[in-house]
Amino acid sequence: MPRLSVIVITKNEILNIGDCLRSVAFADEVVVLDSGSTDGTVDLARSLGATVTQSADWPGYGPQKNRALAAASGDWVFSIDADEQVTPELAAQLREAMARGSFDAYMVNRFSNFCGRYMEHSGWYPDRVLRLFRRGTARFSDDIVHERVIADGKVGRLSGKLLHNSMPHFESVLGKLDRYSTAGAQALHARGKKGSFSQALLHGWWAFMRTYVLKLGFLDGQLGLALAISNAEGTYYRYLKLWLMQRKPAASGSQR
Repeated sequence: MPRLSVIVITKNEILNIGDCLRSVAFADEVVVLDSGSTDGTVDLARSLGATVTQSADWPGYGPQKNRALAAASGDWVFSIDADEQVTPELAAQLREAMARGSFDAYMVNRFSNFCGRYMEHSGWYPDRVLRLFRRGTARFSDDIVHERVIADGKVGRLSGKLLHNSMPHFESVLGKLDRYSTAGAQALHARGKKGSFSQALLHGWWAFMRTYVLKLGFLDGQLGLALAISNAEGTYYRYLKLWLMQRKPAASGSQR
């Protein structure tokens, strides 16, 4: 049977890492790359059998996951986030897929939680993400945020669910809106993209329409509406922050 390495990056994930690592206990190796946790994440991960290393800097999600990938030694690699859990159904499919070896990489269906409910529409399901691949045939993009796996070989699909407890309560929604909009604005700025207040409004409006109308968010009821508004706010903040980044030199110059 091919050996499986599971890789996960962490920082202060004490509330999530236990359930995450227990869900992948079937793996031959679990590699955790931590970036300065102060809440007991490292100790808990080690107590659950993970090999934990720590990095002194934070290069962004894509580069950090490539570091974790470099530390894996299995024939196959499964990438999981600290706030995700592999269901027993998906675990069985992963083992079967590795044994068959029909493809070089596999996508799974991520099922995400928003304020206590797993969303069945709104563009959140089926959220197909590439997570399982033969070591040496794939790597992560260098994106600071919203990184993805880039695979060279044939890609298959598994039907099992990967549970994603990304935003289980409203406080987590607000926290991610701020962090991800900042990281997104920085990534756009690094690529030389220009922003404006009108762009922020337009992109925010389109994010709402896409989530609530095109992706059938209205079928998710009141929480579908809340999610559409949240997506609109996050997109608006990303482009607003980009615009404000570009205004900083002029603003500082005017105060002299």
